[in-house]
Parts: sequence; structure tokens; C-alpha cells
Amino acid sequence: MNNCKSFKPSIDINSKILILGSMPGVKSLDAQQYYAHPQNRFWKVMGVICNEPKLPKFDYDLKLKTLLKNNIALWDTIKSCKRKGSLDSDIQNETPNDIKGLLKKFPNIKTICLNGNKSYSAFKKYFPDLLEKYNYHKMPSTSPANARYSLNKLIMEWKVLV
Repeated sequence: MNNCKSFKPSIDINSKILILGSMPGVKSLDAQQYYAHPQNRFWKVMGVICNEPKLPKFDYDLKLKTLLKNNIALWDTIKSCKRKGSLDSDIQNETPNDIKGLLKKFPNIKTICLNGNKSYSAFKKYFPDLLEKYNYHKMPSTSPANARYSLNKLIMEWKVLV
């Protein structure tokens, strides 16, 4: 069982959309980058959402800057947990991030997008009142473990952001 800790949020005062994952997987934690697993489709989906088809090939800092340029912030619902491997279903002893504090500090956020079932269930568990205050979307996970969604189907679902 590994102790996992999420990253700092990627956000600025212009951010209007907050995308929340659950907890970065092993490859992402090792690289210290969101969605670093090569089979995760997050950056491909965001390339379409941001009208930047080459986004998946950008270096990590430029990927984050591109999201911010499109008013999209990125963070995780879970601050820390114990987990063997990368599967959300193996998450134990979770502690939530201070999402309420983040939203107070960045009042331009109007929409919260929850990337996958675990992000949504943790958000609902720890912040049920925020579901009433914000426009939110429970999105299909971009993880390679979500094999029933093709890239095109993911893109169609995620287009609610634009």
C-alpha cells in the first residue's frame, strides 16, 4: 500500500471551470504531472476542448498554461490516500482537498467537472452543498481503465465544457 498525495492545483484568477480528478495514478505521481500515463486520454480530450490538437505533444508546463488560457483549472478531489497501484477502486483512507477554500479564493469558478466516478463520489461525500451551488458535470473517466468509452465518445461527452 502506497501513501499517495495529490498535487497543487493549476488555477488562476481567470479560471471559470474546475476539473477535479480523484487521485493521480502511479505514473503521474512518479512524473509529478497530471495525467502522465501515455494511455490516459485526458490531454487528447482537452486538445479538442481547447481547440489545440497538438496539446498532447506539448511539454507539461505548456499543457497547464493552455488549460489556464482557456479558463480551465485542474486539481483532485482527494488530497491523500493509501492505494496499491493506480485503480480508484483501491483507494483507502482518503482525505479530501480543501475545495471549499479553493473556490472561495477563486470566485470566478462557475462550473465543476468531475473526471470519473471516484472523483464524483468523493466530491458528493465531502462537499454535498457545493453540488447545489455550482454547475457541475459528472464526466466519464479519461483513464485507460475506462475502456468502454472510445476517444470519440469521451470527446462528445466532455464537449459540455465548451
